[in-house]
Amino acid sequence: MDLSIIILNYKQQGLVKYCLKNLLSLNLPVAHEIIVVDNASGDGIETLLKNEFMTVKFVRASINHGYAAGNNLGIKQALGKYVLILNPDVYLTQKAVLGLLDFMEKNPQVGLSGPKVLNPDNTLQYTCLNFPDWRLPFFRRTFLGRTKSGQAWLRHYQMQDENLSEPRRAPWLYGACLMVRQSALAKVGLLDERYFLYLEDLDWCRRFWENNFEVWYVPTVSAIHFHQRLSAESGFLNIISSRPARIHLHSWLKYHFKFKNKPLPKV
Repeated sequence: MDLSIIILNYKQQGLVKYCLKNLLSLNLPVAHEIIVVDNASGDGIETLLKNEFMTVKFVRASINHGYAAGNNLGIKQALGKYVLILNPDVYLTQKAVLGLLDFMEKNPQVGLSGPKVLNPDNTLQYTCLNFPDWRLPFFRRTFLGRTKSGQAWLRHYQMQDENLSEPRRAPWLYGACLMVRQSALAKVGLLDERYFLYLEDLDWCRRFWENNFEVWYVPTVSAIHFHQRLSAESGFLNIISSRPARIHLHSWLKYHFKFKNKPLPKV
């Protein structure tokens, strides 16, 4: 089998339905499977799949252990040479899927790749990023991000001054739409389940580099992401009242201490 597409659901039955309709309409001319993993949503997703999407594989988690653990359940069931991790709020075209497959086939040193990601109004989402340092939560979540030094740091972090029009090596890519070489996972490992949500993609990309597999940004194909950054809706002082922001900060601390004093991979 060429490709396994994994969609993780948590109380997003409507988005999953829309995503599946989109994927099935592509009529992909490659051997593929679609796997929906449900993180104990209780939203009727299993009934929906049985009634309307009989060809889709279903994996049920007994409890919601988070994004990494949920996607890992799907990866463990995947039969494809490549695995596409896809958020249910991402819209793809046949060109995008086949373009990523072709890129991976022609570049065996690449373990993970991702497309250009656009907002619904076709503006760019900065999903190709440099590795962050300890300043990330301060420049992203406090007034310091509006200072001259904060703005300069953020521009560098988001690679806003880089040429992002052609395929290139990327330190890391956001996890909304990632194509992974299945054979690389024997060396790299699955997503780190110590992260409940956020930064598991940063951790994963870093481990691909550390294990001599390259990560590439492929902007010659694109995806549309109907994204709402819940964790960024509150500032640092409001983290106590914002659960997504608290989870994000918790993930940052896990990442920081996991890789503390380790040199960054050469990209």
